[in-house]
Amino acid sequence: MTWLWAIIVGLVLGLIAKAVIPGKQQIPLWLTIIFGMLGAAAGNWVASGIGVADTKGIDWIRHLLQLAGAVVIVAIGDRLWVAMRGRGKGTT
Repeated sequence: MTWLWAIIVGLVLGLIAKAVIPGKQQIPLWLTIIFGMLGAAAGNWVASGIGVADTKGIDWIRHLLQLAGAVVIVAIGDRLWVAMRGRGKGTT
């Protein structure tokens, strides 16, 4: 069940990140989910590092850090995806 929640959170964060980033992202949905999951993990890591991982009530700061992580990872991942796909198309 933990993996199911990780996939759902990755999907939601990845899609929100794609909506926040200006322009059209060219990464496929499966990569959006993976990048969203990585962003959530990065946000949790930062939240633990600054001591806001577990608070009373809703962990708004942790959730914002997760979203920020997803935005950064989706933006970087999209640029890498475009660079790799563009290079592969030009060589054939």
